[in-house]
Amino acid sequence: MEKKRIVVKVGTNVMTNKDNRILGPVLKHLVEQIATLYEEDVMVVLVSSGSAIAGKEVLGDVDIEDASKRRQVFSAVGQPRMMRHYYSIFHDYGMRCAQVLATKRDFSPGIHRENMINCYESLLSEGIIPIANEDDAVSVTMSMFSDNDELASLVAELIKADSLIILSDTDGLYTGHPEDDESEKLNKVQVDENVEKYVQESGKGEGEGRGGMESKIKIAKGTAAKDITTYIANGKQRNVILDIVAGKPVGTKFTA
Repeated sequence: MEKKRIVVKVGTNVMTNKDNRILGPVLKHLVEQIATLYEEDVMVVLVSSGSAIAGKEVLGDVDIEDASKRRQVFSAVGQPRMMRHYYSIFHDYGMRCAQVLATKRDFSPGIHRENMINCYESLLSEGIIPIANEDDAVSVTMSMFSDNDELASLVAELIKADSLIILSDTDGLYTGHPEDDESEKLNKVQVDENVEKYVQESGKGEGEGRGGMESKIKIAKGTAAKDITTYIANGKQRNVILDIVAGKPVGTKFTA
């Protein structure tokens, strides 16, 4: 029997505090859940944001005026820092992980896509957890993902995942602002439902991630339409991944 495959995307807002500092305990709990699933023969591909904010945390303000060049520098410095975190934590759980950086071009039909498939399949066959991120240091505008939600969706399709879990800093999709008393969380959404009307605008600072709820809905619907059940849930909630896999009513579930 083939092992179940899940793609988990963790956003910058999940792994940082209000001062945009990387939270080690959040990363540890994330890996702990992946390790638990591994023992149950569920393979996880982790799509992790955080490289830009991790780089900015080290460098602080820089003298580079161009925003895209600043992002390249922050990401180039932050990516090995993020992998050092993950490598150490996975090692503590007796597991192995690997870094897979990609640009949008790598998912285009042809030799690049075949190479990506070979990479993921080889890693998964050896029980190694792939940690994917956009290669921000070398990405150019035409080969950039809209955000890591899009990358996660493409990876889920690439490896024929059973489900995609998008971890955010909210409990799911609400009918209004999550903090409003009158707002209700939507537990299930079908791809033909007009839930975009509920989206609230959000302002984000530099390095805090590019994907808002509107993007998440678009990606969740698009992925679910490909028969990959997709969830938007709170990554800071205890055992959120395990609860979703166990079928508990956590987050917002998108289905075709």
